[in-house]
Amino acid sequence: MERQEKKKLIIGGSVAGALMLGIFILLFFMLGPTVFGQTSLSSSDPEAEHYAKMFEQVLSFVNKNYVDPVDEHKLFDGALKGLFESLHDPYSLYLSESDLMSLTDTTTGEFGGIGLYVEKSDPVLAAKSKNPKDKYVEIVAPIEDTPAWKAGVLAGDYITKINGESVDSLTLDKVLELLRGQPGTDVKITVLRGSDTALNFTIQRAIIQVPSVKTAWIAPDIAYIRITQFTAHTPEDFHKAILNFGRKGYKKLIIDLRNNPGGLLESVVKVADEFFKSGVIVSTRSRVPGESYTYTGDDTQTIPSSIPVVVLVDKGSASAAEILSGALKDRKRGFLLGERTYGKGSVQQVIHFDKTGFKLTMARYYTPSGVNIDKIGIEPNEVFTDKPLTDEQIKEIQKLPRETNWKSFVDSKPGEGRIAAFAEKLHSSGVSLSPRVLRRILRLDVDQHENITPPVIDLDYDITLKEAIRLLNAGPLPIR
Repeated sequence: MERQEKKKLIIGGSVAGALMLGIFILLFFMLGPTVFGQTSLSSSDPEAEHYAKMFEQVLSFVNKNYVDPVDEHKLFDGALKGLFESLHDPYSLYLSESDLMSLTDTTTGEFGGIGLYVEKSDPVLAAKSKNPKDKYVEIVAPIEDTPAWKAGVLAGDYITKINGESVDSLTLDKVLELLRGQPGTDVKITVLRGSDTALNFTIQRAIIQVPSVKTAWIAPDIAYIRITQFTAHTPEDFHKAILNFGRKGYKKLIIDLRNNPGGLLESVVKVADEFFKSGVIVSTRSRVPGESYTYTGDDTQTIPSSIPVVVLVDKGSASAAEILSGALKDRKRGFLLGERTYGKGSVQQVIHFDKTGFKLTMARYYTPSGVNIDKIGIEPNEVFTDKPLTDEQIKEIQKLPRETNWKSFVDSKPGEGRIAAFAEKLHSSGVSLSPRVLRRILRLDVDQHENITPPVIDLDYDITLKEAIRLLNAGPLPIR
């Protein structure tokens, strides 16, 4: 497959404290001041040239005549912020020097923060919205094994305050600034869970090393791969996992893309290549001809077409995860199981000039069937979700670990049998949470207390995974 070489294509997620740049497909285009100056305006656009001269005159007049001395840099920053806000597009915005530093962090795979993928509407647009949650910071997904994940922050929560400050009027970049910090320092967040449950978390920042590929054997013939994000290392790690499964004789495959917020476009295309010899994987379309491109298979297929594939997705599956799941579904190569995906399909290009820059929506991406899933998401072949917790149950989850008998039990280093018995006892005593959910919470609490990384899978708790196993064992997948 012929690849584009002029741009590094990134499908990004927002990580609190480091990776918080919004869920979007990003065309990362490094342009220096000279190139930018040559391409920004031309004589073929007299109207743009006219407004540029007007702006220069206004800037000069304000600088010379305002009652107090002014900082030209602040004037420039403010003007560009206003320019991009006028587009009413939360993914097109001016990037300060610190914002660009955060963007650089995104490509390194190592971050200083708490480990959340988040999204936030533009404050101006949110103020006009009828949805009160639009003014908050939406948590798309926590990153596994990070401080936020261990603290119990969940996908679907909304941050309402950071260090006691309301987020209503904050831009996504300001949220990033508040949540970032030196590893070892604390940040306090208040989140809204459900309709009216407010929860407070004090989370210690850390270096976030984003995991990419995790594997497990579910049965002698069923292999499991979880892709947590599409990083530069994902294709190699995925390829190694598939080769290892092949040596051990796998016959069925589960790909878990739940809570996967995106990553590098090059990476997801290479992973998709493992499934296809040829044909369309994804395409980008724009009114700018150079931004339209079709990515196709390059004959490096390593997963035999005879291997049935179930793909797990949820509302936290976004961008690159939607590209892979969309390609597998459209081309009838995989059976999607779970929830409708997030729905993020716009393409941004980041342009650097001086020490700052901006990102601008320049295209949208389309699945092989020609569908753009922006703000829509991908409907799975089978909708299968766990029963949502009630507000009362959410409060129980927060309350139980603070109780003396719970703490004493966790401190006793219980095994699986004792965990099951204790969960049944709690449920019998009037706790509305099911024994299955209680066992899950207890296991996680015990693992955290003992500083143990949880197992890759939890078949006792994960009913969606169990449904995937049932489908694979029931015969040919009902792919239509």
